[in-house]
Amino acid sequence: MMHVGLNHFLFLAAALFSIGVIGVLTRRNALVIFMCIELMINAANLAFIAFSYYLADITGQGFVFMSMVVAASEVAVGLAIILALFRNKESVNVDDIRIMKW
Repeated sequence: MMHVGLNHFLFLAAALFSIGVIGVLTRRNALVIFMCIELMINAANLAFIAFSYYLADITGQGFVFMSMVVAASEVAVGLAIILALFRNKESVNVDDIRIMKW
């Protein structure tokens, strides 16, 4: 029987984080970019939980709790901004939305 060690969890976290980075860099849809950012946050949370378990320390779980609170507030604010941009510009493509440009 195979033992699932810390290396397995860290490899999974690195793979999820890499998929999120590739999605942020290649996609132009604001909602897809938003989901990829959430995937990167979850990859970091997975690494925190893995280290917390293998070091028998609860500190990592506290970091994950705070990270989830920040991610939940990010979702609320981010989706509200994306919805407002869609109502004004009729698009969620980041190339079409250039409000901040001079």
